[in-house]
Amino acid sequence: MNMFFACTHCIKATSNRFVILDSLIMVCGIYLSLYLVFSLTAFTQQSHSTRTMLTSLKNLVIDNSRSTVTFNSTMLRKLFALSANRPGLEMRTKGVSFSVNLRAKELKLGVGQTVIYDEVLTNEGNGYDDKTGVLTCPVAGNYIFVVDALSLRPVSLHLYLNKAMVASLHISANHASGTYLQISRTVVLTLKKGDHVKVVNDPTSTGTVYHLGYSGFSGAKLS
Repeated sequence: MNMFFACTHCIKATSNRFVILDSLIMVCGIYLSLYLVFSLTAFTQQSHSTRTMLTSLKNLVIDNSRSTVTFNSTMLRKLFALSANRPGLEMRTKGVSFSVNLRAKELKLGVGQTVIYDEVLTNEGNGYDDKTGVLTCPVAGNYIFVVDALSLRPVSLHLYLNKAMVASLHISANHASGTYLQISRTVVLTLKKGDHVKVVNDPTSTGTVYHLGYSGFSGAKLS
């Protein structure tokens, strides 16, 4: 009888070990599959986010000393959240674009003054700050910018990338006094994350920019 119970216990223990082995194989398969996805989609990117995701994968198995393997649901949710925010794992890249106008009042610009557009039509990516008039690039890439203004002569407006002047608009003093003229300028720039782009009045003279939606500043990420 004792030998029968000993055999039964041995079979039960062997069965439990098979359950543990099957569960570990399943976990290793999940680990390997996700690791390969991370490696292939971001082979050259080594970041804190990568290490955190791998740590979360390892922490999915919280107790392999029992007869079954259990999963940490908190770590799994954290892993999914990190994966959703990881470049290369998104189904599509979120767009970045903005378009702003002067709406409330005509601007009398001082020397070197930044043009602050008060009406925000769109601000996808939240790069434009309507308090400062500055776009802070949220995602690196190639961008197109358009600056247009209805102004009296003379006026000179400049588009700045950080501290560098990259484009200009101008109405000559030779035009008739009191006549508003529409001017526009388009430029494509390569930006890094954190770069600043703004429209600034000429550093040597004052200027006037008309409101009611006739003057604006727009941009969008092309690639």
